[in-house]
Amino acid sequence: MQLLQKLVSFTICASLVILLLLPFVISSQEHLKTTGNLTSNKNIIHKISPKLLFEITLHGFLLWASMGFLMPVGVIAIRMSHREACGRRLKILFYVHSISQMLSVLLSTAGAVMSIKNFNNSFDNHHQRIGVGLYGMVWLQALIGFLRPRRGSKGRGLWFFVHWITGTAVSLLGIVNVYTGLQAYHQKTSRRIHIWTIVFTTEVSFIIFFYLFQDKWDYIHKQGVILEPLRPTHQVISPGEKQKGSTTESC
Repeated sequence: MQLLQKLVSFTICASLVILLLLPFVISSQEHLKTTGNLTSNKNIIHKISPKLLFEITLHGFLLWASMGFLMPVGVIAIRMSHREACGRRLKILFYVHSISQMLSVLLSTAGAVMSIKNFNNSFDNHHQRIGVGLYGMVWLQALIGFLRPRRGSKGRGLWFFVHWITGTAVSLLGIVNVYTGLQAYHQKTSRRIHIWTIVFTTEVSFIIFFYLFQDKWDYIHKQGVILEPLRPTHQVISPGEKQKGSTTESC
């Protein structure tokens, strides 16, 4: 069991490192493709109507709010609840997790409907291919969440593992697809995405730091308690003083 936990932790850390390096790879690819595709992109810009440009921007905002914000917030909330035994704080964190995940499903569904209705889905880029699988996984995760067995039941452990692994995969793929969506937006409109890539990378870095910080909070808190100045609580008592003390107590 400990080996499985270490393997899962290593996999998550490796995935997070890949996510941090992904924007730099995309930026380099963007720089290499800009020169060769400049003429064709200018022709595409003239063909894009203001309405289509607004719909593309709205689609990107919906998917960022769903996969890049609400989904990680729900994951962090349920992770924080593991440190709570019971009470009002535990219920609040559970409701934050549930509501954020439901809103994430609704926003991603709205973004999917927009892409099917208004965009040319030729599936010739990574963003569209990942998006199709991601939409299915989002609804699968929501279904698993609604089928939650009672705590202490026989299938609770298996349900928790499936729910956790699916949620982690959806979160990681969602963040990756935000980066691929920025790249697709640049190819479609030829607009610069460097600033948006930096902003989103900063947000992801903060989320990763806060996610990993949950495991160390209790440890850091205990370290602070240990490092406080020690007050003398035990004194060395000589045999004579100990005998006087026992005489006084007997009185």
